[in-house]
Amino acid sequence: MDREIERFLKRLSFVAIAIASTTLILLFLQTPDTCVPSDAPLKPHLRFPKSTCDFTTRIHAPLHKKNQRLWSTRDWNSKVQSFSSAVFLPLRRLGILANHSKVLCVSAGAGHEVAALSGSGVEDVTGVELVDSPPLVQRADPHNLPFFDGAFDLAFSARLDEALFPARFAAEMERTVRSGGSCVVAVAECGDDEVREVVGLFRKSSNDESNGGNSDEGSGGGSDNDHVEAWTLY
Repeated sequence: MDREIERFLKRLSFVAIAIASTTLILLFLQTPDTCVPSDAPLKPHLRFPKSTCDFTTRIHAPLHKKNQRLWSTRDWNSKVQSFSSAVFLPLRRLGILANHSKVLCVSAGAGHEVAALSGSGVEDVTGVELVDSPPLVQRADPHNLPFFDGAFDLAFSARLDEALFPARFAAEMERTVRSGGSCVVAVAECGDDEVREVVGLFRKSSNDESNGGNSDEGSGGGSDNDHVEAWTLY
């Protein structure tokens, strides 16, 4: 009696293993209908969806279409116009900026200032940021700029206050600007002590008030309470 029970249990185990193996093979070979439409083309990466959400169609817009959508927004155009009228137009009047100037925009973000300069007629504008935003901004570390000494006539930044190492940030701006060129920064409205602190970062330059230093102009951020400082390199 015990032997018959043992034989029955063995047969039952074999049957259970066979059923489980067959079911597992079918699950691997057959794609669930809830994941992929019946008319979808057969592709290797659709054979084993991880969930019913994996088949969601995602349309990847080309870069130029993404840029067109971004550049047509009111916020974008407002910031670009703010840079043009509140920062770069006064610099032109002061003789710091011209169409032939080679300009470097440090920590340029999405490229508002680059767009403003290019739109105003400046022919040679380079924007850099930790994260690139082609075609306006290329990737580079503002604390270690990949440019030769004195490569630019003007270096501009509206994000000095966001720098991890402000002294290094300012030193790199000065290094890449030629002798007689200018470094221009736009910072939030601040008192005399804060202004002196910012001025102290630019050790190789003179804060020339006749060249726009201490002029209360709005920056590209759209604020009327921002402060623009300009330095001329020795």
